[in-house]
Amino acid sequence: MRFTVPLMMACGARLPDRLNWLRTALVEYIEEEHGHEQWILDDIRAAGGDADAAAAATPDTATRLMVAWIRDSVEHGNPVAFFGMVQVLEGTSTALATQAAERLQASLSLPNSAVRYLTSHGSLDIGHLAFFEQQINQLGDEDLAVVIDSANMFYRLYGAMFRGIQARSAGRSAVEELSHALA
Repeated sequence: MRFTVPLMMACGARLPDRLNWLRTALVEYIEEEHGHEQWILDDIRAAGGDADAAAAATPDTATRLMVAWIRDSVEHGNPVAFFGMVQVLEGTSTALATQAAERLQASLSLPNSAVRYLTSHGSLDIGHLAFFEQQINQLGDEDLAVVIDSANMFYRLYGAMFRGIQARSAGRSAVEELSHALA
């Protein structure tokens, strides 16, 4: 989460003038997303985890690769590649966030305050996805192909991140693993 707003800003700075309308939309999206990483840290704290350690932790390899790939795409390729990431993150969130929150809460006996980010994003991201769709529908074929290619790559990288969580979780408590994964 802590990488999202800086990536949005980099994308907006690199959009060509022909996509200025998209930059305007991106400003609105940045305002909406700013501060969400604090929500995750608050949930970690409410679940009994060490939010400060999570915030200071170096992301796992799969997460670093995922962020590096999208940053490189934005900085050295077509910046609309960022929206492939958005499609994956927002689309996955609308499909899974509420369900994940319910399962985590039940299996770990967590209070409501420990799953606020996930419960809010299941419904919140439905609006984000509709906003995203409006913007993407205005792109030309070449830019749209970049978004689709980026989404395909990001699905692979995002999946690797979750496979890494599963592989590591054998040695950690569920709260420790959640803290490490979400930070």
